[in-house]
Amino acid sequence: METIEQERALSLGGLTEGERADFWRARSRGLGAGEGMECLAARFTTHRYVPHTHETYVIGTIVSGCETFVVRGARRFAGPGSFCVINPGEVHDGEPYGEGYAYRMTYPAVGMVRAVAEEVTGRKVTATPFFRAPDIYDPEMAALFVAAHTALAGEDMLAGDQRYVAMLGIALIRHADIGGPARLGREPGPVARAKAWLEAHMAEDVDLASVAAVAGLSRFHLIRAFRKETGLTPHAWLTDLRVRRARRLLGEGIAPADVAQACGFADQSHLTRAFKARVGTTPGRFRVEVRGEAAARAA
Repeated sequence: METIEQERALSLGGLTEGERADFWRARSRGLGAGEGMECLAARFTTHRYVPHTHETYVIGTIVSGCETFVVRGARRFAGPGSFCVINPGEVHDGEPYGEGYAYRMTYPAVGMVRAVAEEVTGRKVTATPFFRAPDIYDPEMAALFVAAHTALAGEDMLAGDQRYVAMLGIALIRHADIGGPARLGREPGPVARAKAWLEAHMAEDVDLASVAAVAGLSRFHLIRAFRKETGLTPHAWLTDLRVRRARRLLGEGIAPADVAQACGFADQSHLTRAFKARVGTTPGRFRVEVRGEAAARAA
């Protein structure tokens, strides 16, 4: 059986009207070698995959409708709430059941999954981690995957990295044969180094692997330790830091678009979403109100 990349698997059969397939690769250097991990969001009503295999894992979830596929000699049916995993080399097909389905998928390399398994367990993992079932009804896991998949397509690399590594670590603990997670202790020194580095690189689009390297911890361990020390994940802490700086700059009268660039947001809309979620108003209105108050006090 020929192994195949998902992009090529899709090209083997044309899509009909109403179907779509959005394919991209995750940007982070920590989520796959070469061009990056493959990601897919698709909706199919008639498209059928022929039996094929992948060198990578296939990890994702159905967001609406139902997909049916044959794997390990049995026909499966997956709908919303199903967390789906095809191990490398497993022959599988796929087609709509009923009126069709929409799904989100990722295709992480074996080396990446093995690395996360090592980070989770704190032990060397030489075997290829094996997920026990190709589809598991686990709505919480499915929701974690959708959040990670959405972040991977977003403007903030650290957000995508963090959500995907955390999701994959939890999936390995729950549904793969890797053993239990390593015990989590206090890590004030490594977390302090990570915080200082994030503050120094606030205006940059940083990735989780770089922060973890500075801290001297694995990515999965850093996420857990950072939350234990600060109450926030690295990405949430960095976003708070950026918003606090944005408040100061807006108070000085700097335009929101320039503030966004100075604080490391992808664009003004990225700043607006983060700012409003924490301050309760938009950057533009905040700037006008603060400047107005300053002018009134000076009068």
